[in-house]
Amino acid sequence: MITSNPASIDEYIASFMPEVQVLLQQIRETIQKAAPEAQEAIKYGMPTFVYKGNLVYFAAFKNHIGLYALPTGNQAFAEELAGYKTGKGSIQFPLHTPMPLDLISRIVKFRVVENDQKATANKKSGL
Repeated sequence: MITSNPASIDEYIASFMPEVQVLLQQIRETIQKAAPEAQEAIKYGMPTFVYKGNLVYFAAFKNHIGLYALPTGNQAFAEELAGYKTGKGSIQFPLHTPMPLDLISRIVKFRVVENDQKATANKKSGL
């Protein structure tokens, strides 16, 4: 597990066991494909994708990988997320099960549209 703030997503991923690195890289690539204009960053010590604001975060833990799509991402996919442990804006994907990459892709695409709409609304209101 990571002990200090990584400087990049590559550094973050490299700090884990090889089998977890594979999962983290799959999630990273899924997010990149779903949001090709998003920029990578590290925020709160976690890999983050930014597109017109924070888009999604992800992080590895002892028994799961957490995806943080903010509350709206969870609400929009509540039915499909019913089999996973969720919190207000967090989803836990167990390490011992295949990562639901298609679902992650759809959540990210949903968040892209949401951030586009928010940016357009802010522009119209002068924010």
